[in-house]
Amino acid sequence: MAIAPGDRKYTKDHQWIQLTSNEATIGITDFAQRALGHIVHVELPRPGATFEAGLPGGSIESKTKVIEFYMPVTGTVTGTNKELRDRPDTVNTDCYGTGWLIKIRVAHFDDLLSAPAYEDYISAEM
Repeated sequence: MAIAPGDRKYTKDHQWIQLTSNEATIGITDFAQRALGHIVHVELPRPGATFEAGLPGGSIESKTKVIEFYMPVTGTVTGTNKELRDRPDTVNTDCYGTGWLIKIRVAHFDDLLSAPAYEDYISAEM
């Protein structure tokens, strides 16, 4: 598997966003889930909630830490991954597929990285 699949954009906060028309699916990257370790709980926003890019959108808890994730785009939440209530570790096993976090109707976005730019960024962090 690629470190960063080329069919989505990325943030320096280690989130991915897959844009389709005016809706996007958002999750955390493989780099982020590995840094967290075994994920035991995911707190997600309610559908209908509106966020500005850069604001906290929820939290992810592993056995050793809790982190907030920040919204990479401005928009309104249209859905959340209900499977994560019972199986939060799905983020560990398939972060780019069934381990997605939220869907959002995008109003505005900028400062997203391409897959090669994100891979260069995490290589510099290591």
